[in-house]
Amino acid sequence: MASLMWSFLTVLLALLVVNSSATEFQVGDDFGWQQPGSNNSAVYSNWASNNRFHVGDSLSFKYKNDSVLEVDKWGYYHCNTSHPIIAFDNGKSIMKLDRSGPFYFISGVPDHCKNGQQLVVEVMEPHPISQSPHSIADSPEPHLAAESPASSQSLGAVISITPCSLVIAFLVTSLALVCSAP
Repeated sequence: MASLMWSFLTVLLALLVVNSSATEFQVGDDFGWQQPGSNNSAVYSNWASNNRFHVGDSLSFKYKNDSVLEVDKWGYYHCNTSHPIIAFDNGKSIMKLDRSGPFYFISGVPDHCKNGQQLVVEVMEPHPISQSPHSIADSPEPHLAAESPASSQSLGAVISITPCSLVIAFLVTSLALVCSAP
């Protein structure tokens, strides 16, 4: 019975550690989410190019007297706030990156987007160890004209196995075997 309990605890601990590689990125670092100055309009594209985003990571937007809208590609390039996929205006918003591909964000305040308060992040697939095979239905570039808010939501779960989680699972299993030995 003790052996079964140790096995259960081993599996439970491994599952808790499995997705420990997800990162929460503070958008703009210390600058946060605000309208950049006229000589700093590339602040968000520079910030995004200095980071690597994976499925399961999150973006944290911190702002005052502003908002953040997730929009489609057309809305991003035209600073169109009329049909956001998701809109936040609570001062601290967290966006889970639940699929690979581009995510487009703009400010909902008039003229902020045109003055550079816009962000596009390219989210990479999970690391190869945790990737599942692609189906024929997967498309490398979404068809934005037909995209609706519901179609941008992920229906699957992402499991990311890191070397650290494998070592911990191995150590716990070894400890369980040693403790259950007669």
